[in-house]
Amino acid sequence: MGVAFESQAPPSQSENGPRPPRPPRPNYNKLHAQPLPVKAYPLPPLIPHNPLSILHVAFIYLSHVIFPPSSHPQTLLSAYVSADTRSFHVTDEKTARILWEQGFFGKGSLSRSEPAWLEREKIRQGLVLGDTSEEITRKRREERKQFKNERARLEREAIEEKLAEEATDPTKSNGHIEPSVVSNVAQIGSAEETDSRNPASISANVPLEPTSSLETDEPIAVPSSEVASDISSLQPPQKILINQEHLQLTTEEALFLVYALGVLEIRDPITSQPISTSRLFSICRSHSYFPPQPSPSHAPDDPFLLSYVAYHHFRSLGWVVRPGIKFGVDHLLYNRGPVFTHAEFAVIVLPAYTDASWSSTVELQAAVKKKTKKSWWWLHCVNRVQAQVKKTLLLAYVEVPPPVSGGEGITNEAGDVMDVGRFLKRYKVRELILKRWTLNRNKE
Repeated sequence: MGVAFESQAPPSQSENGPRPPRPPRPNYNKLHAQPLPVKAYPLPPLIPHNPLSILHVAFIYLSHVIFPPSSHPQTLLSAYVSADTRSFHVTDEKTARILWEQGFFGKGSLSRSEPAWLEREKIRQGLVLGDTSEEITRKRREERKQFKNERARLEREAIEEKLAEEATDPTKSNGHIEPSVVSNVAQIGSAEETDSRNPASISANVPLEPTSSLETDEPIAVPSSEVASDISSLQPPQKILINQEHLQLTTEEALFLVYALGVLEIRDPITSQPISTSRLFSICRSHSYFPPQPSPSHAPDDPFLLSYVAYHHFRSLGWVVRPGIKFGVDHLLYNRGPVFTHAEFAVIVLPAYTDASWSSTVELQAAVKKKTKKSWWWLHCVNRVQAQVKKTLLLAYVEVPPPVSGGEGITNEAGDVMDVGRFLKRYKVRELILKRWTLNRNKE
């Protein structure tokens, strides 16, 4: 026979009062209404059986042809090159908000993702009430950790009590712990979890001590001028906080905003002069090596080219591309953005040497084999990690073209790329989705 614990149901809201309301969430659909920092003007839907719809579409089309609206901002957004961090810094707070809210570009230098250092500092110093997203996540994880520790303690105490009872009365020993013990302990743990997440229930169970008050027969009159002076002296002076955080753009994000969208200009940190697209392309390729290498030594399969071709490919398909170093991959693909859902795909960029020129000599064949050689252990480890975090592994094979010759007009005599568009058109991307096969889930 086992020990039957009396089940304890979670306290109802009527006993301990209503649960405190959660802080309102920002309207992310309104904040991130634009998927990119450019405006699109689509035509209204055409209804064939409605003559007014045809006239409406014709009017909108003619108005756009005669008076074309501007899709780009009047003043280009600006960023600066940082050779030390091999990234690009956006120091203007308004520009940083635009790039984050319209496409989720970059990350805060003092934050995990969204630049929110200033809000966190205001809350820490008591200037603003509320919690940031990082604080809410930290509190939720701490509550979950405390609940698991309390549940483990209750289970351990129940088992020790059962063993002690069986030791004193051997006739009750049946060799195992009945399931009712664990189920009742789980109910107790769920009740305590509800209490820990409900501050009103905790305050209702704690007796309040009587507060002492000054009893007088007649009220004490205090001059209003003295009260005002005392209150003003107690109030701390308002602090003016300076935002010490900037937005960091990766090389892929900076080139995409400059070359593909045309909404950003990169400036030299010393001269503050704009940098051309061809020079920015060379800078990004140089910083993909460590230490940085000059332009003539750049190969058609350098790390930046492979990464940017895949980044540009998925951005053009409508995905929000974020760095994937947290999960051991190159990129993460979000459907709308990190504030809406988790990433659906984890991308690993791999070179593919399908052109016949890469197998023309024995030396090239050996070099290609060395670059493309991957072990099954590596692939199994990466796929296992993505399966644990509920993401689908996607292998992006970038077909590497042969080196550019001087007669094609794409590069100059120094080896710098002059026509970035023609240079990138030579690359192609093939996608391969890889899923981990498990017997329980894939029986058919």
